[in-house]
Amino acid sequence: MNEQVRLAKRDPGLDRILTLELVRVTERAAVAAARLRGRGDEMAADQAAVDAMRKELNRLAIDGTVVIGEGERDEAPMLYIGEIVGTKKGPKVDIALDPLEGTTICAKNLPNALAVIAIAEQGTLLYAPDVYMAKIAIGPGYPTGVVDLDASPEENIRALAKAKGCPVNEITACILDRPRHAKIIEAVRNTGAAIRLIGDGDVAGVIHTTEPDETGIDIYMGTGGAPEGVLAAAALRCIGGQMQGRLIIDTDEKRERSLKMGIADPNKKFDMTEMARGDVLFAATGVTDGNMLAGVKFGRDSIQTHTVVMRSSSGTVRWIKAKHQDLDKFDDAR
Repeated sequence: MNEQVRLAKRDPGLDRILTLELVRVTERAAVAAARLRGRGDEMAADQAAVDAMRKELNRLAIDGTVVIGEGERDEAPMLYIGEIVGTKKGPKVDIALDPLEGTTICAKNLPNALAVIAIAEQGTLLYAPDVYMAKIAIGPGYPTGVVDLDASPEENIRALAKAKGCPVNEITACILDRPRHAKIIEAVRNTGAAIRLIGDGDVAGVIHTTEPDETGIDIYMGTGGAPEGVLAAAALRCIGGQMQGRLIIDTDEKRERSLKMGIADPNKKFDMTEMARGDVLFAATGVTDGNMLAGVKFGRDSIQTHTVVMRSSSGTVRWIKAKHQDLDKFDDAR
């Protein structure tokens, strides 16, 4: 373990810096994006969240490297993969982030848009290119290996129902509503299981498997973004569950990018602990109302936010409802 991180872990101030302080980062991004929700401008909402998150990250006492970000340097002017953030006077950490998870959701003011970030010890988050990833995830409480990325959708649904002790028709799968998922959707429906189709926001979709009694979602499956996969794995490391992912490396250009990021085997099946190892911190603030988090509420004299922040080493999950009354201070320097 990096010596600076090891020493910092002994310092109780690390909790304050890298858990409660993370809340400020996602709150700021969520509020910035929420000001533009329902306006139909995905790019403007995303840029507002990016700018706000970067500004707040640079106040943190960390020497952070963005390993999952808005894209590679030539494509993203801020919060690109490889960007260094923080005051550079604290522990060295990896950062995975999505300042606005669900840009289309926010633009249409639909449920489950989030501002999301994960921080872990240096070298412990998967350094993944911005490609697709095949994913499968379930919540906590099941034996290891109940579901598997290489099994068929039918096999996974039936295995999960058996482990849960319920008929197949009481299982609900969350799947992104995309043409590429037509065969998966047909296969799941043929088992008698239900499907919750989502238009965007697969980080939230994966996290929803951890509380099926509240969300109605038992399993997530399908292909989505690799960056979102790493963020979802970080959340599950904290809150519990199982997840597997495989990068979709189907061109020479993608293979070359993957090799540069240290991924030698393009067909490797990553489990949750390989995508997010060590001590992991995760925070998400609601931008729009959702199953898990309420969206930002703008009042005449205050702003209300709803955030979840988690830590893997302690298993602590904090739900924070905040009321910000000094609006100028909130928007400027906090």
